[in-house]
Amino acid sequence: MGTTGVYPVHNNVFKIGTKGRASTALEMLPIKDLETFTPSIDGNTEEWTPMDQGGWTRRAVTGKGLTFSLSGKRNYGDPGNDYIAGLMIGTGQEVETKFEWTMPSGAKLAMDCVINLTTPAGGDSTNIDGLEFELLSDGKPTFTPAPTKP
Repeated sequence: MGTTGVYPVHNNVFKIGTKGRASTALEMLPIKDLETFTPSIDGNTEEWTPMDQGGWTRRAVTGKGLTFSLSGKRNYGDPGNDYIAGLMIGTGQEVETKFEWTMPSGAKLAMDCVINLTTPAGGDSTNIDGLEFELLSDGKPTFTPAPTKP
């Protein structure tokens, strides 16, 4: 098993492909000034009530989707932050890229994704510009468990 224990949320590391789906490892960059993230899994569940179950429902999860909601501050000049903000009017393949999440345990999730930029800037006059977006899985992610210790 990898690192164990409890850790602050800031120990999670996120990288975004700044050249879309063609991004190489060198083009996978962090997004500066993120403050919050929320992963959510949407399962597609099929239900049926066969007579042999006496009225009880049977279920099977037949599909899944993964969404990350992220928010932080707009950092002008940071390549990762600029990449996300630059997708403001993009659609289709323009908003497709790669995403990596390294967890404090050392486990890693990598996926192709689409980016839904919801807030490219804004706030009260005395605030710092905000940045909010969603990363939605596009196909099955790859999960690599934490390295095992001898």
